[in-house]
Amino acid sequence: MKKLLLSLSIVAMLFSCQNEDSKQANSTTTSNLKRACATQEVLERQLSEDPELANKMNKIEEFTQKYIQKGDFNRLVNGKIQIPVVVNILYKTAAENISQAQIQSQIDVLNKDYTATNSDFNQVPALFSGVKANIGITFVLDQIIRKSTTKTSWGTADAMKKTSKGGIAPTSPTTKLNLWVCTIGGGILGYAQFPGGSSATDGVAIDSKYFGLSGSANSPYNLGRTASHEVGHWMNLRHIWGDATCGSDLVSDTPTHDGANFGVPAYPKYSTCSGTPVEMTMNYMDYTDDNAMYMFTNGQKDRMTAIFAIGGARNSFAQP
Repeated sequence: MKKLLLSLSIVAMLFSCQNEDSKQANSTTTSNLKRACATQEVLERQLSEDPELANKMNKIEEFTQKYIQKGDFNRLVNGKIQIPVVVNILYKTAAENISQAQIQSQIDVLNKDYTATNSDFNQVPALFSGVKANIGITFVLDQIIRKSTTKTSWGTADAMKKTSKGGIAPTSPTTKLNLWVCTIGGGILGYAQFPGGSSATDGVAIDSKYFGLSGSANSPYNLGRTASHEVGHWMNLRHIWGDATCGSDLVSDTPTHDGANFGVPAYPKYSTCSGTPVEMTMNYMDYTDDNAMYMFTNGQKDRMTAIFAIGGARNSFAQP
């Protein structure tokens, strides 16, 4: 596993210079459709629009690294995190107006994936068994808001989050996770906002075709793992390949990846990066099919825990 020795200047570069490069991605796919998450592209746009965002995110990263170095993992206000979820549905067609059952199925998947009770958790290879993690965060459906629209797609400029653009404004974004379910378009499955961004756009957008287990959910992204991936970003996780060839995801116990993996890669898949480590293709923060991702690591858990700790960017979610 890689060692994590990053100065704040390097961290700043990570938040401003990394780009996804599909030419560097590794693919063993069972579908013509490849996972596409626009989180990094949205971050680049937000950084260009808000000169203060990079500084905010660097301070969050500094706090996170100090928290991890201290090993001070008992500073949560009530000892556990249960996150209320508001699901905002924007629909033009009946298929986009997904059922409550489909919505609940997505909440159930999040609960299983973030508590390591998913049935495929036992498939984690022995090589990674020492770092596989139960994040210990749970989710509860708080509210469903539906809105009919004439839009056929919403894009990645946060229009679905703005009433002025025909969308739905977030509900209590400092204490509730807002999910927007709509047709995003452009082959994008979803995207999230990292901690530090504006509360007016905070949350996760997921295309209705890849949300939950039933109804409009389409294979190979019909097991709810798009949300598991995007909520990971919302909790301050980077893509496992660091959005660069042999890049850093700021986590010490994940292997260095050449780039994104797609489909269902054969195990073991060796990286060509320094040390030729076996890539953790089954990590939720890669780009594999839903049935090929099923674990987080202890290092990723530490990053997520840090944002809910006293002084953390999402500490308001930890209040009783």
